[in-house]
Amino acid sequence: MKICRFQFPHTNGSRYGLVDESGSSIIPLEDSLTVEEIAHATAKDAKGKPISLVEVRLLAPATPSKVVCVGRNYSDHAAELGNTMPDEPLLFLKPPSSIIAHEESIELPPVSSRVEHEGELGVVIGRRASRLRENDSPLDYVLGYTCVNDVTARDIQRKDVQFTRGKSFDTFCPFGPFIVSHLDPTDLHVQTRVNGAVRQDARTSAMAFSVEMLIRYISNVMTLEPGDLIATGTPAGVGPLLDGDFVEVEIEDVGVLRNRVRGLSSLD
Repeated sequence: MKICRFQFPHTNGSRYGLVDESGSSIIPLEDSLTVEEIAHATAKDAKGKPISLVEVRLLAPATPSKVVCVGRNYSDHAAELGNTMPDEPLLFLKPPSSIIAHEESIELPPVSSRVEHEGELGVVIGRRASRLRENDSPLDYVLGYTCVNDVTARDIQRKDVQFTRGKSFDTFCPFGPFIVSHLDPTDLHVQTRVNGAVRQDARTSAMAFSVEMLIRYISNVMTLEPGDLIATGTPAGVGPLLDGDFVEVEIEDVGVLRNRVRGLSSLD
């Protein structure tokens, strides 16, 4: 099942919908459905006729209360930045204000001279997860999977040591375009391209900490609410983004997230 969130041009409201098998139309869902109910939605929950994708504006496919990110979850990425691998997941947060949708622009802040892409598998939580135990099944708490670009001001990250400022600028968390449910996340192909050239190319099987382990671990640190997003870490090949670049994050069986890059002057 492929889930989207959208709005009609020149309107303020948003709706959830299911993308049909052709990938060209959306079946709108009832407004009253919660994120937990959307996880079990079918065509019977539709309200109205199918709508062509070209008639709507796609929004970020969820509205998380928090974005939980995992650092150094691929050994080759840790090595390329000169870091050692952690013994347990290295967590940090991105604020919801950093979120943008598919086809929206990543903005380069004038205070940074080195902004980089980080393509990642995203996990969207479907029901409340708190203090999961070993006998719990973490994947039962997943709504679905999406593409994430954990955009990072690398120079600021290195200067500050901790990650908050370098990861949190407005527009630094593109994700989407859809949430795809009922996938096995253990061995998906992840690729990032800039202007068509491949920068990152890996499989999720290379992650040090699996999706299942991450959900259980995070739930014992903070409660995960429906709609929350986990960015599971990036493989090697991170590199700079420049004004005018076109960056794509593609994940097998999930889709392609596309964003333009726009420079901002200090007067903006």
